[in-house]
Amino acid sequence: MRHRKSGRKLGRTSSHRKALFSNMVAALVRYGRIETTEAKAKELRSIADRTIHWGVTVSELAAKQPSELSQDERAKVVHAKRMARRVLKDTDALDKLFAEVAPQLSGRPGGYTRVLKTRTRRGDAAPMAFIELVSLRGAA
Repeated sequence: MRHRKSGRKLGRTSSHRKALFSNMVAALVRYGRIETTEAKAKELRSIADRTIHWGVTVSELAAKQPSELSQDERAKVVHAKRMARRVLKDTDALDKLFAEVAPQLSGRPGGYTRVLKTRTRRGDAAPMAFIELVSLRGAA
């Protein structure tokens, strides 16, 4: 029985899943919208929202110069960057998350991504979907 076992395994080992989702979150932050299978998109949604939330919580502090911040505020920014870094291994995507994406999404109380079902993939008939950042829909 799979009671209380959340998450899809997607036919991968745990390390492969971590790497897959890390790369997918980086692509989502970089491009604003990616196409993947529906199952991967639904799993990615929670991981991406959690990672983006770390940027949103300190977006007003990260916009200031480090010299303007108190010791506690600097510690909050460093902590948030380290927590987001656990998922987002790509430094360019991490910088973009804190510099561009998080300030745009700072007014939202959550739900930073949306999943849009699109088509079935030719070849294996897998249901495909777009996952995109909510505020960047027109720009992508």
